[in-house]
Amino acid sequence: MLQQQPLDLAFQALSDPTRRAMVERLARGPASVSELAGPLPMSMSAVMQHLKVLEGAGLVVSEKVGRVRTCRVEPEALTAAERWLNDRRRSVERSLDRLGLFLEQTKPETEPRE
Repeated sequence: MLQQQPLDLAFQALSDPTRRAMVERLARGPASVSELAGPLPMSMSAVMQHLKVLEGAGLVVSEKVGRVRTCRVEPEALTAAERWLNDRRRSVERSLDRLGLFLEQTKPETEPRE
C-alpha cells in the first residue's frame, strides 16, 4: 500500500469543515476536547474521530493530564501546507505576468481615427 506524505494527510484532514473549525478554534489557543466539542452538533466519539484524523496528519497534538485531554495546533504542519500553497500561487502569478506581457507585446496597433 502506498504511504501518504505529510502534506497529503494535512490537506485530506483539512478537507472536512468540522476539522477546519477545530483547527480554527485551536489557532486561538489550546483547548480541551470538551471545549472543542461544545459548539459541534455531534457526539463526543465523533469529535474524537475527527481529532484522531487531525493528530494523524500532524496538525494537532494532544496531551492528557488527569482526566482532561488538551489539544493544540502544531504550527509546523500548517507552515508546510502554507508553503506549498504559496509556491503554487507564485507559479500561477508568474505565468499570468508572462501572459500579460505577451498580450501587450502582440496587441495590434490601432490607427487613430480622423
